[in-house]
Amino acid sequence: MKKIIYLKPMLNFFFLGLLITTISRFVLFIIYKDRVVQTADYWMIFPIGLRMDLILLSYISFLPALLLSVLPHYYLEKIKKFFAWYFLSFLFLLLFMELASHDFINEYDTRPNKLFIDYLIYPKEVLGTLFKSYLSSMIFSFILIAAALYISVKNARFLFYPKYSDYKTKLILFPLVAFLLFFGARSSLVSKRPFNASNAIFSTDQLTNNLGLNSLYTVGYALYSIKNEGNAEKMYGKMDSQEALARVKKYMNVAAGDFLDPELPLFHIQRADTILERPYNVVIFLQESLGAEYVGSLGGLPLTPEFDKLTKEGLLFTNLYATGTRSVRGIEAVVTGFLPSPSESVVKLSNSQTGFYTLAQNLKEYGYDTSFIYGGMANFDNMAAFFNGNGFKTIIDEANYKDDKTAFKGTWGYSDEDLAVKANAYFKSKAEKPFFSLLFSTSNHEPFEFPDGRIKLYDKNKNTVNNAMKYADFSIGKFFELAKKEAYYKNTIFLVIADHNTRTYGKNLVPINKFHIPALLIGPNVPKGIDYAKLCSQIDIAPTVLSFIGMDVKNPMPGRNLMKLPERTAGRAIMQFHNNNAFRVGNDVVILQPNKEPLQFKMQNDTVLLPTKLNLEMAKDALGHITAASYLYQERKYKMKGQK
Repeated sequence: MKKIIYLKPMLNFFFLGLLITTISRFVLFIIYKDRVVQTADYWMIFPIGLRMDLILLSYISFLPALLLSVLPHYYLEKIKKFFAWYFLSFLFLLLFMELASHDFINEYDTRPNKLFIDYLIYPKEVLGTLFKSYLSSMIFSFILIAAALYISVKNARFLFYPKYSDYKTKLILFPLVAFLLFFGARSSLVSKRPFNASNAIFSTDQLTNNLGLNSLYTVGYALYSIKNEGNAEKMYGKMDSQEALARVKKYMNVAAGDFLDPELPLFHIQRADTILERPYNVVIFLQESLGAEYVGSLGGLPLTPEFDKLTKEGLLFTNLYATGTRSVRGIEAVVTGFLPSPSESVVKLSNSQTGFYTLAQNLKEYGYDTSFIYGGMANFDNMAAFFNGNGFKTIIDEANYKDDKTAFKGTWGYSDEDLAVKANAYFKSKAEKPFFSLLFSTSNHEPFEFPDGRIKLYDKNKNTVNNAMKYADFSIGKFFELAKKEAYYKNTIFLVIADHNTRTYGKNLVPINKFHIPALLIGPNVPKGIDYAKLCSQIDIAPTVLSFIGMDVKNPMPGRNLMKLPERTAGRAIMQFHNNNAFRVGNDVVILQPNKEPLQFKMQNDTVLLPTKLNLEMAKDALGHITAASYLYQERKYKMKGQK
């Protein structure tokens, strides 16, 4: 034992690191026990967790192990504080990530991942949300970290300063130490690939799988995996781009003769039933986090009386599913019609900041005035840059409300009611030519702030998701109340649609029920009081909107014009949940996971998925849609003909 005393700082680091992660995993298991124990082998989270923790700690220990083993004690004495700072820094990072895990899991149903990093670049909004919604958690974490810091600094000399050992003994033992760390980091000597997060998947419950990881690892792995973003082949399997495009076209319901340019493989003409001298305006009111479970007319909670009344005036899509779980995914699907891909949303990617198809760019070329109207800061999630580079002429955001002394400003921006008033005033001024506008709400977002006296509260405490939903609905009603008094109303196609649901969670690899969202079309020639009940995807809505505006439109959107979809054609939806992708046709679902074989399920309902034999063709169709998205983005082939 005396021979390895020089490794005492590293051994103490391993012991304390395992103590932090093991206690955290046990606490999380207790918190989510009712759900976790539904998995037959749920106890696997503990051996898998130990394995993942050792991988992380072994990687971190390479550098100090090398220094402790090859440097004479004289030099180690000179840098002894380095070891204390090095090990303490990683221990406190590990502790911080574990303390942050519970609130993150509550919100996103997974351990901290790349989304955790993304939000760090918006400190104002994020800190405002944390202080208003998670103050007790922050206070607890601060006290615990402060106490740990005090104890650790006080004992740093004993725990982490190098101890004297015979130099020859250290050199002799170094190959063994190096081998053990190498083995610990790979966690395997047999497999060609080191053990990683994909190997930790042992159940069909996303959260249960995640409890077998640790949060510093999941964030580090997310950063490491950025290099694979957009590379469908590395994550899900190889497919020729032409085969992938053919599989996408198979679902598009577009005649072969309507594709217009082989250089832009999905570019086609969408023909209108009626050609108007002046086409209709288009207004999209994108609703933050309005899941179907909160919409009365979709069988949800009675929180949307205004929306429910409006359904009698238009076409309600009752079986519509979002493509993702974040606003940028909703914007991507609704405004560009683009397929969800393994990478970030195109709203944030470099190749799509100019020369990328949007409804605004498309309609701008037909003489439309185009605008984006928002109550928050338009630079959030890179929206302003993306919109400005892709056809949106006017951007109205938080700065444009400051002169209104009656406006209500919350953490994420001005209220939905203020947005409605601002948008109506802007549309009144645009009588000279048709216009396209995207309105994006903010009020239904943690910490759920909205003005007093507007609604009868559903929950006793004001700032809850249910009350925020009611206020968002109140603002939808307010907007239509204002619009109906103006001349532009009778010449406008209105779309009210959600970007995604609130919290997306569930025991399945993709919690399909949490992707169910509302969409309502109102306008001239739009069927009134009709429900469209066939399964459909968020990417289908933009082509469907274009079918009502009164002109032929050329576009590259792979979604379907649902008004022309044959009755016999099965509905289709595409859903992305973190790195899992669900491709649903009717009640059959194929789920693709990184570095895993596809799985297929038969849906008994939105929450019960029964494993079934894999349909290889359907699995290829699922992969084809992911591969096509990567190809179209990387090769810059998702645009209008002639668009630079």
